[in-house]
Amino acid sequence: MTSTENKQITTTSAPADDERMPLILDWIATLTDFSLLADTLRPASADASFRRYFRINDSNGGTFILMDAPPPQEDVRPFIQVAELFGATGVTVPLIYASQTEQGFLLLSDLGTTMYSHLLNQDSAQQLYMDAINSLVQIQLHSQPETLPEYDRATQMKELQLFPEWFIKQHLGATLTPAQQTSLDKVFEQILANTMAQPQVYVHRDYHSRNLMVMAAGNPGIIDFQGALYGPITYDLVSLLRDAYIEWDEEQVLDWAIRYWERARHAGLPINTDIDSFYRDFEFMGLQRHLKILGIFCRLAYRDGKPAYLADLPLVISYVRKTAQRYNTLIPLLRLLDELDDNKPQIGYTF
Repeated sequence: MTSTENKQITTTSAPADDERMPLILDWIATLTDFSLLADTLRPASADASFRRYFRINDSNGGTFILMDAPPPQEDVRPFIQVAELFGATGVTVPLIYASQTEQGFLLLSDLGTTMYSHLLNQDSAQQLYMDAINSLVQIQLHSQPETLPEYDRATQMKELQLFPEWFIKQHLGATLTPAQQTSLDKVFEQILANTMAQPQVYVHRDYHSRNLMVMAAGNPGIIDFQGALYGPITYDLVSLLRDAYIEWDEEQVLDWAIRYWERARHAGLPINTDIDSFYRDFEFMGLQRHLKILGIFCRLAYRDGKPAYLADLPLVISYVRKTAQRYNTLIPLLRLLDELDDNKPQIGYTF
């Protein structure tokens, strides 16, 4: 296993010039039922968006999480909706104790400070991942159409376009030739033809080691689900097993994918009953996600001033290359990457 640097829990005070801090403190003062100690407020975790999380103590020695999601950039209502949906399935998500939706504040239960990414190793991974797979199946079993927005073709294509816009153009400084653009468009069509044909379920969209908390009971604690949609059944499994921050051997990934497939079939989920076809779905979905991530990480670096995400590009590029070389219809993507990197074409096997 190899791992990139994990997002760290911090305990430093908020900046003195924080414009929203007076609003946060005013709201805390209204929550008299919780005996919150305002002077204990401190950052709880980092986030790739405008959203922030603070940890705060109460007078009884307990802790809560305060979410600050500043409008108009953020909206807490999707978080509230998905927390209710996922919570009703029996999995562990933060409880919402108080809300101020107009200002973008939520008071949540504290699921602790230990992410999966902090504890994952060869000894712990099997149990942690099986717990995560079981919770994923549980969420998917409760899926209902027209409850969450659809993860439709237009949305997936918009995500794929982040790859040429931010990775190729901004990161590599390259401009695609007409022939290269046509080739990439055909690859995108191949990807979407597969992903749009997959069975549809609730999709967390970031079900990975930094959004799963290690719990003594009800493991895992699931966070950062406000972007959930109704979409392809393999998406969250790919997020989990081909994590952008942690890499596992292909044999191990295949083993966990098969274990998920067995549980999903036994539970009655509309999973592809042929294991080879299921794994192909898994790989094509992973390619859509990883091309999107390449674009997102570069956008975070170049637009949002968060260059640390560039350190995670090599692993994601590796995922893309390994998948592309296994399928004839995806070989043009591998050739394009070789042309952009000025590398010789790599010869792989195809299915």
